Amino acid sequence: HVQLVESGGGLVQPGGSLRLSCAASGTIYNVVRMGWYRQAPGKERELVARTSRSSGELNYADSVKGRFTVSSDNAKNTVDLQMNSLIPEDTAVYYCYGLIIDRNNLGHAVYWGQGTQVTVSS
Repeated sequence: HVQLVESGGGLVQPGGSLRLSCAASGTIYNVVRMGWYRQAPGKERELVARTSRSSGELNYADSVKGRFTVSSDNAKNTVDLQMNSLIPEDTAVYYCYGLIIDRNNLGHAVYWGQGTQVTVSS
């Protein structure tokens, strides 16, 4: 099977920075896309940023453009999210996700990390 493991997150003051990392492992045949979603209390989960392995395209939510940077290492099947100029509205649980082909069945499926809390507060 495939699993995603996240690291990073925590408490930071407004204007500060954090870096999240995520590594995919297991029975991976190919990674199509990796990225990050977040979910704040009482809100729906929303896309933050994602990368497309085939095209190299990067996509960001309007609310994080210019502040967050997503990057991936295709050889290691990892994706990072560098978050700068954090504001309280960025407070949420951040989830790594991957659209991955499992070599056991060659089927596309979306896999999720366990989530990591990011809190921006003074």
